[in-house]
Amino acid sequence: MKRSLGRAEQRCMPGLVERTLKLLCGLAGGSAVIVVAAAAAESRGCFGGGQPRDGTSVWSRFTVIKAAQPAWTPSTHTPAPSGHSWDFNWDKRDPSALVNGKKKEKQSVTEDPSSEQENNKPKATRNILLIRHSQYNLSGVTDKERFLTPLGREQAELTGQRLAALGLKYDLLIHSSMSRATETASIISKHLPGVDLQYHEDGARIEAAFRRYIHRAEPSQKEDSYEIIVCHANVIRYFVCRALQFPPEGWLRMGLNNGSITWLTIRPSGRVALRTLGDSGFMPPDKLTRT
Repeated sequence: MKRSLGRAEQRCMPGLVERTLKLLCGLAGGSAVIVVAAAAAESRGCFGGGQPRDGTSVWSRFTVIKAAQPAWTPSTHTPAPSGHSWDFNWDKRDPSALVNGKKKEKQSVTEDPSSEQENNKPKATRNILLIRHSQYNLSGVTDKERFLTPLGREQAELTGQRLAALGLKYDLLIHSSMSRATETASIISKHLPGVDLQYHEDGARIEAAFRRYIHRAEPSQKEDSYEIIVCHANVIRYFVCRALQFPPEGWLRMGLNNGSITWLTIRPSGRVALRTLGDSGFMPPDKLTRT
């Protein structure tokens, strides 16, 4: 049997209740807003007015919703730190550490420590783009036999085109001395005329390569730089985990496509950001490999 709406219900149904129902359905905001809207609706008699037969207020029907809303405090909206705090001197180039360490012992008594620290403070950001070499001949026994496949050469062309399309002012293109990286870099360089091409002799210690290439800018560097390093998947994964201060075993859980682009940014403060990891979205699906 239908009953007629009361005056309060008639007054609220077209407006507030309708909006409240939309909120309940997730169409207009978060659940915290639902609670506020429901309270306002009840205070105006929009849920029928009066008390239900069981003696509880209509507001108590929203107990579950209220319980799901923690009280707003800075601590509930700031992720709690996990593990060790960020080491700003991870590259051993923090200006304060340089002044307060061995350098300070040699410092003249007439020098101003604050001035010395300012002079040693980096002012530019380094952008390092790590490129994984393209697909190569897996059946090769020696390094010279591990040359790029036809598909690998296509991948290098696509990577070169992508780097050129980014429109960045590249300062340097470094590549591993291994054949597959050298060939990949050579193809990429055709798309980046004027960029100096250098090679890095691969060594037994990947940490030595990290210290050489992954660090904040020198104090003498005035403008932001963009450097390309064509190397290998293991090197890229190690560099990323090391720079972001992740557990070292994490590198085993990262997959990188051939010719993909990984972009690290190192701020003057020592803060490191990972802009892209293994980006290969610029390649058609049929060109993607992970050998």
